Amino acid sequence: MSNGSRITPSVMPSHTARDKRDRNESPADSLVPGPNRVVEPVQMTGSEAIVRALEELGVTDVFGLPGGAILPTYDPLMDSTTIRHILVRHEQGAGHAAQGYYLASGRPGVAIATSGPGATNLVTAIADAHMDSQACVFITGQVASTAIGSDAFQEADIVGITMPITKHSRLITKAADIPQAMAEAFHIATTGRPGPVLVDVAKDAQQAMMEFSWPPKLDLPGYRPVVRGHSKQVREAARLIQRAERPVLYVGGGVSRGHASVELAELAELTGAPVVTTLTARGVFPDSHEQHLGMPGMHGSVAAVSALQMSDLLITLGARFDDRVTGQLDSFAPKAKVIHADIDPAEISKNRTADVPIVGSVKEIIPELSDAVRDTHAEAGKPDLAEWWTVLNRLRETYPMGYTPTEDGLMSPQKVIERLSEHSGSEAVYVAGVGQHQMWASQFVQYERPHQWLNSAGLGTMGFAVPAAMGAQVGNPDRVVWAIDGDGCFQMTNQELATCLINKIPIKVAIINNSSLGMVRQWQTLFYESRYSNTDLNTGHDTIRVPDFVKLAEAYGCVGLRCENEADLDATIEQALAINDRPVIVDFVVSRDSMVWPMVPSGVGNSEIQVAKDMTPDWDEED
Repeated sequence: MSNGSRITPSVMPSHTARDKRDRNESPADSLVPGPNRVVEPVQMTGSEAIVRALEELGVTDVFGLPGGAILPTYDPLMDSTTIRHILVRHEQGAGHAAQGYYLASGRPGVAIATSGPGATNLVTAIADAHMDSQACVFITGQVASTAIGSDAFQEADIVGITMPITKHSRLITKAADIPQAMAEAFHIATTGRPGPVLVDVAKDAQQAMMEFSWPPKLDLPGYRPVVRGHSKQVREAARLIQRAERPVLYVGGGVSRGHASVELAELAELTGAPVVTTLTARGVFPDSHEQHLGMPGMHGSVAAVSALQMSDLLITLGARFDDRVTGQLDSFAPKAKVIHADIDPAEISKNRTADVPIVGSVKEIIPELSDAVRDTHAEAGKPDLAEWWTVLNRLRETYPMGYTPTEDGLMSPQKVIERLSEHSGSEAVYVAGVGQHQMWASQFVQYERPHQWLNSAGLGTMGFAVPAAMGAQVGNPDRVVWAIDGDGCFQMTNQELATCLINKIPIKVAIINNSSLGMVRQWQTLFYESRYSNTDLNTGHDTIRVPDFVKLAEAYGCVGLRCENEADLDATIEQALAINDRPVIVDFVVSRDSMVWPMVPSGVGNSEIQVAKDMTPDWDEED
């Protein structure tokens, strides 16, 4: 990728540029994010240029942990009056916090770390952001350019390590390149398909003097994201919709990333087609809407999974035919034609061949498709989907999302999450780790708006919830933020409670404590003859409780609560919601035998979905 060109110190801003600066307007042709204030050339160090570039890009919050190779940048960062730096307790926490910040606010998240182990501790978060298309910028220090390649102390080739898991990565060895590299990073991260960008800056580049000016000119000839869909393809998609008898709007996380929920609602109501929203799309179409069938996939609703299987047309918007949605790919939606709209051309026909491919932003494509559908309706009338809805409504009524009471006297985890949703409402933000609690949270919280639900989907990172909730709370300080976590996940990143307390970030943590690595235990129950190899965590009921989560919370200066029976459930949740001056951790002790249903076992087709163990819907009856 080209380094482009930058404004040289000898070139002064034109009168037009000065006029725009005075009117606080952005140059019309600038690719640089932020207000694009014009900064005339001024001498500063490379580290000061990093901080100044962040300020000019509009960054107000960063998460990080200092170390030797990034120390030159931490000194001027201390003097910034516009950037709040939040000192984490582990670099992975900084990375996940940057993700949560982006997901909840829509603004790019920023994490900073030093070289070597500091940078490699970010790798999990970088990979997670890459899998789930999140605009995050990771800034790392590197050993001096003269020492690169010598196995110097705390040297690691972080650009090489992260090249497969970043949208773009760049090593900076000259201070003069810093402004352009920073602007380039934010532009690439936030345009097209969002993704993580890494900027690795050698220590001597941070220390060297340079002339800073802003905005730099970006010239990226190899990077031209397509935004508008091809009009011919859009019209062909509308014709397929007109002819379809069993259409389904298959909606993925791209609609959330593209901020296209309003446009989606218009198209859905115009077509009258059922809508399914994937794990990363929960909330982009309200759960309460009569056309919404729920989440498809391995643990999706029977109605959503069945609709895809019986469909004759998939109107695929910002989704990628992930294996957790399709199950066995060659048996997925066997009779369906496919319209596939996506910002990333690499996703089109990657897993399932598209009959009508449309490359572009769903924010642009969906309104164009709605207009084309209106035209077909005007010519041929609106298709009658009554028969299709008769089938789907029967499925919804016969196989609603539910759960069975526990047999050991402990609470149902599903009940805990249902009540959490009832008390906290749709204005709250819900962040999950990975495992059973994640699936229950996706099923039993009522999602009514975009950016309400955050989770690690593609990578499935245990430990995501607490630091991501911290970032979400910083990005949305006026909302209630719940980290719905498992007792296993929570123990991976709970050190960030210290960060939350000291920085007055009052997240709430609901530990769904089944004293187990729950999802692994579920698979051991179903597929390994209940041989529970290394899944007992000893944190719950009738165990030695190591750790005791209430005492752990108190050790961090947080409020620790425990709820062990349903009679206390509502009062405990209300108590947690009433505390807003510090983090609250609630140990919800639940049954270890509760399982996530429905379930499509790994390696089989979606038609083999089970609503409980060895119980599959009667498809002949539905057809």
